Amino acid sequence: QVQLVESGGGLVQPGGSLRLSCAASGFTLDYYAIGWFRQAPGKEREGVLCISSFDDRRYYADSVKGRFTISRDNAKGTVYLQMNSLKPEDTAVYYCAKGERGPRACSAGMTDWGKGTLVTVSS
Repeated sequence: QVQLVESGGGLVQPGGSLRLSCAASGFTLDYYAIGWFRQAPGKEREGVLCISSFDDRRYYADSVKGRFTISRDNAKGTVYLQMNSLKPEDTAVYYCAKGERGPRACSAGMTDWGKGTLVTVSS
């Protein structure tokens, strides 16, 4: 079955960097979009970034533009979220999710979710 496992979270100081990984199994990653989402304490879940199977990227959150990037290594079955210049307001549980096939998949809904990894930005 579809499995998505996030890793790479932790405690980092403001201005620091982290790279999150999303290990995908149970499906052929090459054909599907993968999105990163986050949920801060007391807030609703929000979209961060998405990458389609065509390597098109869509930013869901303007607040991460210029700081976060997304990439995929289909051979390794992994999607990465590189987070630079981290701010305390980036503190959240980060989730990856499997989307649909096709070039517009990042504009559609997600079908499967990982359990998340906690990122804490604090001095």
